[in-house]
Amino acid sequence: MPVQTFGMGIGSNPNLSRQSRRLYIGSITPDVNEQNLADFFNEKMIEMSIGTGAPGNPVLAVQCNYEKNYAFVEFRSAEDATAAMAFDGIIFINGPLKIRRPKDYGGVDMSAPSIHVPGVVSTNVPDSINKVFVGGLPAYLNEEQVMELLKSFGELKAFNLVRENGNGPSKGFAFFEYVDNSVTDVAIQSLNGMELGDRYLVVQRASVGAKPGTPGMIPNLPYDQFPEIPRPIMPAGDSSGADARILLMLNMVTPDDLTDDAEYGDLYDDVKEECSNYGVVEDLRIPRPVKKDKSKWAPGEPGQQTAMDAVRVDEASGVGRVYVKYADAAGAQAGLKALAGRSFAGRSIIATVLSEDSQTTPPLNLIFAPQPDAPPPLPES
Repeated sequence: MPVQTFGMGIGSNPNLSRQSRRLYIGSITPDVNEQNLADFFNEKMIEMSIGTGAPGNPVLAVQCNYEKNYAFVEFRSAEDATAAMAFDGIIFINGPLKIRRPKDYGGVDMSAPSIHVPGVVSTNVPDSINKVFVGGLPAYLNEEQVMELLKSFGELKAFNLVRENGNGPSKGFAFFEYVDNSVTDVAIQSLNGMELGDRYLVVQRASVGAKPGTPGMIPNLPYDQFPEIPRPIMPAGDSSGADARILLMLNMVTPDDLTDDAEYGDLYDDVKEECSNYGVVEDLRIPRPVKKDKSKWAPGEPGQQTAMDAVRVDEASGVGRVYVKYADAAGAQAGLKALAGRSFAGRSIIATVLSEDSQTTPPLNLIFAPQPDAPPPLPES
């Protein structure tokens, strides 16, 4: 049956609890409509056993405003609406859903949902000592590309790339927070001043020096330079030290590029040949995805879990990243300047340099563990 849309008139006896059953969905893409949005919430909530679990579908109605790119979703109960807040940041049709309470919501609002959906990064980054600002981002980078750079230091709890009117071009800055707060300082030190194309990143805690009772303002950020940051706050590479001889490249390869042995061998040789133009390459590692038995990916909880487990294994082993160890730091810096921002297979390469004791996920000693001379075969799942 078609999903009903909200009517303007709700009769002479309106449901006073209606706003507690509604959620605002921001930044929807043009391909989102009432039907597929309702189906998405219904399927996800039933699949993950989120909400009251009562018979029937959790979603009663959906209303989309295509001109302003937002929607309202009405649930059958306030409990189901509260549970659905856990999906804030989930990817749906090429973009993350920004899920918020309506402005006239009168109930008790929690700063974060009590339920955590694995793999979902919230789009709401609350003000705290662990909230981090990153500026100087090239406008052509999307959420996925920026998050890939940030995830090289740890799992993200929340991330928000600021866009014009919420859904337009990137403004060149974002806010984020890590699940493990202990990696925050390492990420800031490594990323601040990093060169991306012709720009330099500005990375610092968003709440440094914040004074209580100052609404809407985040002190110490270079507001006069938004969204363009024309010069480095610190010289690129200064924080890396003289021993930073490992070049890490992101957004260069995808798991699909690495499954076929012949294609992997060609890719490996091409990357090594190119990187050797900038210095002596001691070692090159391009982690490969696990072999996936897709016959196990049947619809339903076991199949979904199998697919998610395979993705997590790949992420934990560094799949999608390229690690190049040069004989010296000069080679790594030359490679960084030559390759950062360059297009590879239609993607813009994001790059940084690391020292051998840099704390990354996965650890560098695992990435560069001894292996045979031949390119490694696909690991068995």
